[in-house]
Amino acid sequence: MNIGVIFAGGVGKRMKSKDLPKQFLRLHDKPIIIHTLEIFENSPEIDAIVIACVSDWIEHLQNLIDKFNITKVKKIVPGGETGQDSIYNGLKAAESVSESGDDIVLIHDGVRPLIRQKTIHDDIASVKKHGSAITSVKVKETVLIVDDNEKIVDVPDRSKSRLARAPQCFYLKDILESHEKARKENKHDFIDSCSMMQYYGHEMYLVDGPQENIKVTTPDDFYTMRALLDAREDAQIYGLDE
Repeated sequence: MNIGVIFAGGVGKRMKSKDLPKQFLRLHDKPIIIHTLEIFENSPEIDAIVIACVSDWIEHLQNLIDKFNITKVKKIVPGGETGQDSIYNGLKAAESVSESGDDIVLIHDGVRPLIRQKTIHDDIASVKKHGSAITSVKVKETVLIVDDNEKIVDVPDRSKSRLARAPQCFYLKDILESHEKARKENKHDFIDSCSMMQYYGHEMYLVDGPQENIKVTTPDDFYTMRALLDAREDAQIYGLDE
């Protein structure tokens, strides 16, 4: 069983939208979260979806799921105090619908709707082969490592650098075990699942994802994503989409 664990727990302070969390902003007449859910809904390899959502907006999200006929969503649970805690809540929801210890979870941001079906397929295949799949893209510009005073201390080899994106995918039992260890050690600030899994000794394997797989965090991201959706729509019209 392959389960999409969608994180929609943020309130989008950097987006500057006064009342609406960023995942509910509309693009092409649909909220961003619905664009994301439809990718998982339409994947023949995804069996179920669970969502960790900011608690005050769960009812609104459920109404949207009903309106847009997203049938694979099995549970919506409240998010936590941190992103890590929200993902943990989503993983526990996945555990409640899971059918075996070998089930795979694909942890994904609700505000990252530009993945493709191939990304989902490649991630699942990597977990089956290696035990993990971190969707990533190649770095196109020079990366600088700086100290607290913003003095450059290192310039990594760009050919060996990648940007980690999402989904980040694992066997459910493995990622849950790491989360439980972190909670026992009172660690609640891992930046993402990849960082946590590596910290607890798991080997991470990369999967190439689309460059356009950005996350909506700021107003600039929103307008960039709108342009990318326009381009993808045009590609479908002219038969250029893969």
